[in-house]
Amino acid sequence: MPKVAIIKYPGTNCEEETLYAVREISKLEGRIVWHSDFRAEDWDAIIIPGGFSYGDYGRAGLIASWSKASEEIRKAFEEGVPILGICNGFQILTEIGILPGSLLYNESARFIARWVRVRVHNPKGPWLSFVEDNEVLSMPIAHAEGRYYLNELREVTAGPWLEYLENPNGSVGSIAGVSSKDGNVLGLMPHPERASFPWQAPRPFEPGGRKIFESIGYSLRR
Repeated sequence: MPKVAIIKYPGTNCEEETLYAVREISKLEGRIVWHSDFRAEDWDAIIIPGGFSYGDYGRAGLIASWSKASEEIRKAFEEGVPILGICNGFQILTEIGILPGSLLYNESARFIARWVRVRVHNPKGPWLSFVEDNEVLSMPIAHAEGRYYLNELREVTAGPWLEYLENPNGSVGSIAGVSSKDGNVLGLMPHPERASFPWQAPRPFEPGGRKIFESIGYSLRR
């Protein structure tokens, strides 16, 4: 059975929900791996879950990007291993330089926790294989530094990307998530692991994150 590493740093706090979704929805072997123990060659896919790695000291994802795990994540990226960064995981991927752009403080300068709807553009790759182009997914956000910024948006909108229907944080282009051009690496601020089961979604929302876990399960097992 394909194996998925869920990397845990000091301050990560969404690893258990992510592990549950990997096991129950993706039907894959998932394991929480302490960042210093992570080795790229042991895994078929990688998820960097949400939280506040190292207390977001300096800025979100900065210190985690200095860890030895970053070298292993880069190695996995170069070898074509699927990688998903959720919230703080997305911030870490931009700090490492695997995904373009930066995640800045919200325009309101406040922490935002609410459900949002995002439109998926140009879906492809292992994380979005079950998603239709222009499909709208509902998921919650919970962040203080989620305002995406990039000088040249064509760099990301040529490939898979996610757009807020109502921009909650001032992100340029209403961007909620971006991907590598082939879709093998996906980073997003909404939390799919918190939107994977009907009992997680308040009315009138649906658990849109489920399709991300269904997609990676299908992609690795086929």
